[in-house]
Amino acid sequence: MAGPALAVDIIAHRDVSQAVLSVASARAIFGMRHVKWPDGTPIKVFVLADQHPTHGSLCKERLNLFPYQLRQSWDRLVYSGIAQAPGEVSSEEEMLSRVASTPGAIGYVRKAKTHDQVKILRIE
Repeated sequence: MAGPALAVDIIAHRDVSQAVLSVASARAIFGMRHVKWPDGTPIKVFVLADQHPTHGSLCKERLNLFPYQLRQSWDRLVYSGIAQAPGEVSSEEEMLSRVASTPGAIGYVRKAKTHDQVKILRIE
């Protein structure tokens, strides 16, 4: 029996050269450990608040993590001065517009539509 369709799409700026990410790569990017795309463009990560249901779905369904694990990873990197925290947006609409308007950006929404001004990345 097949499970439910995944409820979260990972989206990127249209100019991002990647079309597919491994789970490990997605985890490294959202964990702020992977900071550049293969072409050298800096990655700008956008996230929703930890309590947002879509953020929980991203963590559990796509990254195989709990939201608190991702938060701990960011806190460690920020406090040690290694990385900056991801940009937090307040809604999925803001997520779409920020990712669409920021070169190198990555984020996520419940379900991206084909006419949205972003690229949907496959996770394999």
